[in-house]
Amino acid sequence: MSWAHCLQRLRQLPQALQFVGVGGAAAATHLAVVFLLVQGLAMAPLVANVLAFLVAFVVSYNGHAWFTFASDAPRDWAVVAKYFAVACLSFVVNELLYWVALHWLHWHYFWSLLGVLLLVAVGTFVLSKFWAFRAPDAGAAQEK
Repeated sequence: MSWAHCLQRLRQLPQALQFVGVGGAAAATHLAVVFLLVQGLAMAPLVANVLAFLVAFVVSYNGHAWFTFASDAPRDWAVVAKYFAVACLSFVVNELLYWVALHWLHWHYFWSLLGVLLLVAVGTFVLSKFWAFRAPDAGAAQEK
């Protein structure tokens, strides 16, 4: 099976599953970069986490722009900026909710993170689809 055929089959999946696949690839990239920076360069984990977020953003944006939301919007700097804002907001909300779950609710770290990741992913999908990668309105495009 060729890559083109495989990609064509993946594009037939529901958009939400495409989003999960790209998000999973970005998350794996994030984890790998943190591991390499901390273990390989003895970088502080919090610093490594920020750098890994930036690397994972490139994977996430390109995956969503060329795959998940490929037909929804043009790929220009305005879309990059909007999606970066979504990604940053998601990162901050993730950290805040995780802190609340751990320190106020005293939930187990694994189940807390799982719940937070699911909640944040839903919000990220909605903001990505309906704002960052949203195709311009036909009427608005004609007015320009």
